[in-house]
Amino acid sequence: MAGQSDGLAVSLFSEILTIDQLARNTLARALPKGMELSQFSVLNHLAHTGAERTPAQLARAFHLTRGAMTNTLSRLEWAGWVHVRPDWDDARRKLVSISRPGLEARNAAIESIQPMIAEVVEQIGPERVRQILPVLREMRVQLGESE
Repeated sequence: MAGQSDGLAVSLFSEILTIDQLARNTLARALPKGMELSQFSVLNHLAHTGAERTPAQLARAFHLTRGAMTNTLSRLEWAGWVHVRPDWDDARRKLVSISRPGLEARNAAIESIQPMIAEVVEQIGPERVRQILPVLREMRVQLGESE
């Protein structure tokens, strides 16, 4: 029986990895000129939370090294899409927030990718998508706990 479940696991992860690659490529092409997927992800996260975050918190949220997050934040700051300021309570830390131009860039990105995402959901069927979301969330939690 283990052989069957091993094959099932391999098929599941193969599909997920392929979907991830296709989704990333499609989204990257749909993003506004000059915006990378990693930048959009951080802007979207900051817009959703509505709160300042430290670079370390952002790195943890995206399962990245601090160096990789610092690189993304530097590009976002250079573009004027985030504000990075010292933490007044702890001078060793910095706090990151989305700027008004960053929110506008994020919203423009959402507008450009929304039709494509909606079309995929419509083709699959909203009810089928609703059914799979809890399973995908549970997988994300399980994988996050294994790190």
